Amino acid sequence: MTAAPATMDIAFHAGNELGEGVLWCEREQALYWTDIPRATLYRLHPDSGHCQHWSMPERLASFALCEAEGWLLLALASRLAFFHLADGTLHTLHDVEPGLPTRCNDGACDRQGRFVFGTMHEPGTGARQRLGHFWRLNADLSLQCLALPPVAISNSIAFSPLGDTMYYCDSLAGRIQRCDYGDDATGTQVFAELDDPAGEPDGSCVDAEGSLWNAQWGLSRLVRYAPDGSVQQVLAVPTRQPTRPVLGGPRLDTLYVTSARAGLAIEETTADSPAGALFQCRVAIRGLPEPRFAGPPG
Repeated sequence: MTAAPATMDIAFHAGNELGEGVLWCEREQALYWTDIPRATLYRLHPDSGHCQHWSMPERLASFALCEAEGWLLLALASRLAFFHLADGTLHTLHDVEPGLPTRCNDGACDRQGRFVFGTMHEPGTGARQRLGHFWRLNADLSLQCLALPPVAISNSIAFSPLGDTMYYCDSLAGRIQRCDYGDDATGTQVFAELDDPAGEPDGSCVDAEGSLWNAQWGLSRLVRYAPDGSVQQVLAVPTRQPTRPVLGGPRLDTLYVTSARAGLAIEETTADSPAGALFQCRVAIRGLPEPRFAGPPG
């Protein structure tokens, strides 16, 4: 697979260690994302270039917009919590996998307004093991473990336009999975295999045509897969470690992608100076409005 010439520009020089979780908020016409190791939440208004940030009490892995105005649902390293943007108050809902050497990682709202997220193994020493799981916070604030295989690094959580298919991966496996999705997640099958063992599938989003855009860590690219898993487009990103895409902007036709500097040696960061930036480009495909968590903050 050969990537097309790079067409992405820098939208914001974020300098993130591990930029992730990027979402487009239609109500505010703004982008939200997180730098996980720096425990920082960002909000950028692309029209004005104005960027705000909030420091978190622990690493922020992923999050969701809420139907309730002014609130976010956070997947912090060890817990789920509601966050009020105006005054910075934090309301913890659930501890996640207490007693296991794991932390929360990728997450996204399904089309029914429930938050699905995964965890990942953080070994003190040695290799990562498949100790993580996929969870769903339902609208009644109950927490449910989905019937999916355990993972080392959960990623690529996204949903088809009708909400009846869930995409996900264990990044270390080098493939993206799909399953039937409803009251639970069933019928898992391989959706797409990466063609280069030097890369890993990272975050994903789904466009209005039902195709999946996947950021491929280590390969400097985004790949657009058709609903049948075939490759439709390869878009080069001018950095080695893209992490998660989203379609935003007033017409939902601007592709944004976060990136990371984490793990790069000094000489690599010198050669890859844009690493950690937020990138953008216009595309011919539109996205879907971001689903919002339906449950009430409290």
